[in-house]
Formats: sequence, structure tokens, C-alpha cells
Amino acid sequence: MPRMIERIKEFAKSPQGRRATEQARRAAADPRRRAQAKQLLGKLRGRH
Repeated sequence: MPRMIERIKEFAKSPQGRRATEQARRAAADPRRRAQAKQLLGKLRGRH
């Protein structure tokens, strides 16, 4: 398990990881995307 965490940290520091992080931040700031994510999580948890 510790190795997995190290790999995630390495990815987060890479240019590709930074891009993914920034893209996720922008998506989280968008109210429409936030509603979509909330709806999806509700479906996954069994709440419609």
C-alpha cells in the first residue's frame, strides 16, 4: 500500500498529474458539473 501512495504522489507532481488536478478543480467549480457528480454519487450509493 505505501508504494501505491508514492506512485500517486509522483503522478500528482508530473505535468500530466497537474493538468488532471487543474481540470478536476475547474469541473468542481462548475455548478452544473457539481450537480452531475452529486447525481452520479447518489446513483452509485443506491439513492435516486
